[in-house]
Amino acid sequence: MDDTKLVAIGDFPNRIDADIAHGALEAADISSFVSADDAGAVQPGLWMRGIKLFVREEDAVRAREILNL
Repeated sequence: MDDTKLVAIGDFPNRIDADIAHGALEAADISSFVSADDAGAVQPGLWMRGIKLFVREEDAVRAREILNL
């Protein structure tokens, strides 16, 4: 079993901004994923809780530096 801990490094106002940040991290070879409660983008109004970007805990500092967070 993998004991990798994930941490949220940012909240984004919309899915587009979160996806751009995700792409920047992927280009820097940092695995990340976007978590949005928007019914798979079918109901974008549900994102009111925020769209979060997660990375492995050991990548968090570098990811924040890359994204200037």
